[in-house]
Amino acid sequence: MRRLVLVRHGRTAWNLEGRAQGHTDVGIDETGREQARAMAPYIAQMDPVSLWCSDLARARETAAYVSAETGLEATFDARLREFDVGERAGLTAAEFAEQYPAAYAAWQGGHITGGVPGAETPQQVIYRMVPALEEIWAAIPADSTGVVISHGACLKVCLVAFLGWPEEIGTSLRGLDNCGWVVLEDDAGGRGIRLASYNETAHPAIHGPDFASEAPVG
Repeated sequence: MRRLVLVRHGRTAWNLEGRAQGHTDVGIDETGREQARAMAPYIAQMDPVSLWCSDLARARETAAYVSAETGLEATFDARLREFDVGERAGLTAAEFAEQYPAAYAAWQGGHITGGVPGAETPQQVIYRMVPALEEIWAAIPADSTGVVISHGACLKVCLVAFLGWPEEIGTSLRGLDNCGWVVLEDDAGGRGIRLASYNETAHPAIHGPDFASEAPVG
């Protein structure tokens, strides 16, 4: 069957510190490299034929481990980037609360960015990323697997949109761990694309200090 594997990048120092990354180009740290090294053989066992990747450093560096295991050259696509978090970039949750109390309160209430100045809305991210996922899915040959390396918040929001689920279902999904992956596949009964697995990992979960609040740290 046709299969698409969506992977979050390895951990960065800003993930560990709970700093919102967005489009800030932070590379993965040593733990992130260990996570990517552990994840890549599992992805390779699925015999992927294509590898797509966000053009941000933390995704590109993670994809390099998959490339090494599979021999695939990654195709970089800016549409697969994380949310632009605007003026929140680089801030911890405590700094966010101090500098933007109203946006912080909205974020605590479930708004994915809090609406901080300059941040992308979920709909803007869906408009750029879901068409990319649709193109990638359509390009995967029958009985083959494609892989996408991207980011936590955009993957969660766009997975729901890509599957055509009601938006509110996204609130029942926890965020992906670093180097956690999602498997989507054709439904054998011809009923479209289905979620086969969610947040699989090859390592013990390692969370930054504000993981529980679902920060779009990327």
